[in-house]
Amino acid sequence: MHEFFTNLDLHAKGLWFPVSVSILLALTVLFIPKNIPWKEIYITFGVVGLATWLSDGILSRALDLFDIGDPKKAGIGDILSYTFIPTSLAILFINYFTRKNRWILTSWFTLAAFLIEFGMVQLGYLKFKGWNGYFSIIAFVIAFGFLLPLHLKIIRSD
Repeated sequence: MHEFFTNLDLHAKGLWFPVSVSILLALTVLFIPKNIPWKEIYITFGVVGLATWLSDGILSRALDLFDIGDPKKAGIGDILSYTFIPTSLAILFINYFTRKNRWILTSWFTLAAFLIEFGMVQLGYLKFKGWNGYFSIIAFVIAFGFLLPLHLKIIRSD
């Protein structure tokens, strides 16, 4: 049991921030008025969650471009950060998405994602080792501006 708690990396510097953001975003998704059906939420959670975990495996593990928490442990902050932050942001994005507000939403959600990442860096929980915030901004614009609208089009097509 001691090993279980040790592996949660509960003493990581800045851990409170990703845990707080994860909980806040997940609760927001649960309690906001829904403009999308639960089926789309379910599919988006799975697709974005899988993409996040795969990109973590490639970017932080295989390419070693950044570390979240202790690089040798997948602590509770890692689990919550990869599972709830991107998926919640994606669900909130598609909940309010229309063709008319696409780029305004993309701008706001890119800013939100960047500020969350910036907070994790400033608090010492996320450490860049070959990655930087400019790459993140490009990735966020691609995700919110192109991939999520495409994802929504695919799951809504018959």
